[in-house]
Amino acid sequence: MPTYLYECEECGRFEKLQKISDDPLEECPECGAGVKRLIGSPGIIFKGSGFYVNKKKKSEDNKDGGENKEKVS
Repeated sequence: MPTYLYECEECGRFEKLQKISDDPLEECPECGAGVKRLIGSPGIIFKGSGFYVNKKKKSEDNKDGGENKEKVS
């Protein structure tokens, strides 16, 4: 079940665990004031190798076989 983020006119923001098929809340469960459902970004953490690479792959480095490297005199 997804967690939805709501904002109450009186209390502020809160989260509610609901089924996808459930209707959105119309009033705050704490104080009874009006609420609106907010769209938020999910908290995702990518772990492990291969998610972020900032170097060239080894196969790309060795394609020219070292022939095209400049020689310093």
